[in-house]
Amino acid sequence: MTQDLRIGELADQAGLAPSAIRYYEAVGVLPPATRSRSGYRGYSEGDLDLVKFVSRLRSLEFPLNDVREIVALRREGKAPCAAVRSAMSRGAQQVSNRIRELQRLQTELGDLEKTARDLPDDWPTVCVCNVIEDGQ
Repeated sequence: MTQDLRIGELADQAGLAPSAIRYYEAVGVLPPATRSRSGYRGYSEGDLDLVKFVSRLRSLEFPLNDVREIVALRREGKAPCAAVRSAMSRGAQQVSNRIRELQRLQTELGDLEKTARDLPDDWPTVCVCNVIEDGQ
């Protein structure tokens, strides 16, 4: 496999910054790049496919540990399907939990806004800050 791409070209084609690729290599998500005699990183089309895959996993907010595991399985020639399904399930549950938290926050802010709307701006005696401080 030829190493025709340099890091800037790989990054452009993958839609990432070169620093992201270096970071993924540093934390073990991506294997270390091959190096030319002059020290430049070299990448193949297969590397580009892998970087795009990693980028997509991260855009779905897969944690780095899961991405590292999935990529390792894939590089070993093993099907990472079970690990992907497991990570997707955990991610979907986390999103559901976060939606519930945001809905609770939206209700609380709306209630505070209604309470604060009728308060005079007579600081420091009465102030919208008192509503937040008191947790009313």
